[in-house]
Amino acid sequence: MAIATYGTNAVDWEQRIDLDRLRSERLARLTAQLERSELGAVLAFDFANIRYMTATHIGTWAIDKYIRFALLCRGAEPIVWDFGSAARHHQLYNPWLDGANRARAGISVLRGAFHPDAGIAEDLARTIAHELAERGLANEPIGVDIVEMPVLAALQNAGLRVVDGQQLFLEARRIKTRDEIALLTQACSMVDAAYEALYDFLRPGVRENECVGLVSKVLYDLGSEYVEGVNAISGERCSPHPHVYSDRLIRPGDPAYFDILHSHMGYRTCYYRCFAVGSASPAMRDAYIRCREYMDMAIAAVKPGATTADIVRLWPRAEEFGFPDERAAFALQYGHGVGLSIWEKPIFSRLVSLDHPEVLEEGMVFALETFWPAKDGWSAARIEEEVVVTADGCEVITKFPAEELLVAGRRYFTPTGPLPAVREAESHRNTKAGRGE
Repeated sequence: MAIATYGTNAVDWEQRIDLDRLRSERLARLTAQLERSELGAVLAFDFANIRYMTATHIGTWAIDKYIRFALLCRGAEPIVWDFGSAARHHQLYNPWLDGANRARAGISVLRGAFHPDAGIAEDLARTIAHELAERGLANEPIGVDIVEMPVLAALQNAGLRVVDGQQLFLEARRIKTRDEIALLTQACSMVDAAYEALYDFLRPGVRENECVGLVSKVLYDLGSEYVEGVNAISGERCSPHPHVYSDRLIRPGDPAYFDILHSHMGYRTCYYRCFAVGSASPAMRDAYIRCREYMDMAIAAVKPGATTADIVRLWPRAEEFGFPDERAAFALQYGHGVGLSIWEKPIFSRLVSLDHPEVLEEGMVFALETFWPAKDGWSAARIEEEVVVTADGCEVITKFPAEELLVAGRRYFTPTGPLPAVREAESHRNTKAGRGE
């Protein structure tokens, strides 16, 4: 197989991402999964599944509205019903959908905004039932990924046997194609650049929300399709982890960790990095070392044939870092597949993986996340790496340095030389007793 480079633009003088191959291989995986199942068809409302099936996209503004839908029947090509003029756009610019034959105007219930008596749900159900009947599949179960209650009721009232279809989609998406891996790697390279800018920007006096704005601008300037979220957590907000940024001012000696989630051509990142601003306390440094150790042990264990249970056994139990049980500590020592959405198969968590292990396979791409609270009661370290499972191990595709805790911000100088990068910031330390003299 030819080696591909990761330039974000297509050129005639290098082999890069092959988008036609991306579209055809994704659909082939989904079709094969459908053929192995007991389902007659799958119906998608989830934007990631619609994109995987049909290679269509109308922007991120509509992700939470469930207004579009797409159908894949056994032995047939996919059909997408899209929002207003988007269907006409697909007919003009998406030749793989065969014009108006498989790119059609249609709409769901707008999360209930349409009047129930308008019959939108019933019209949708009649449309799907007609397609199934034409292919002799009316009596076969139809898998649906996510569905609103009026639509579910209408499908059932139309005589369709509706079952869970989300597992089929996620199984198809579990192993990434070569072009999906290239896009995921490109997405990470854009976050590498965002962290470079953030490292230069961090200093006392900036706010968490300013960091979010900076990261978003860097990513959009580089061509990001969607900045899904930037967690910016600093100071006393680090432990427990709140999973949301604020307007807090960053202060000297603060720990600060960030999670950057964005989409490049649909493919997501979930990518934490942790810093100390100006200096790091010994407690924070120790927390980072332990957090990194759990990460490194997990990465070393990743290879085809290993299981999610093998990984989570290397991580501490919830009680070991201050939580009563695994549900309360969920997503702190954690792993998850990354693709067209940020939480795909496989999942790594002591909550589920010991009893329900999943086997790691070549071509999987997932993120591993570790966390450790510092002994001071408020600092904490957080690290995340994305990896591709290879034939004999894995490749880390998140490249911004994280082997050791980085100190960001200005270096300060005293009459005798640079202020130490590891120090307690409290003023009482500036005594003989505080210095241990």
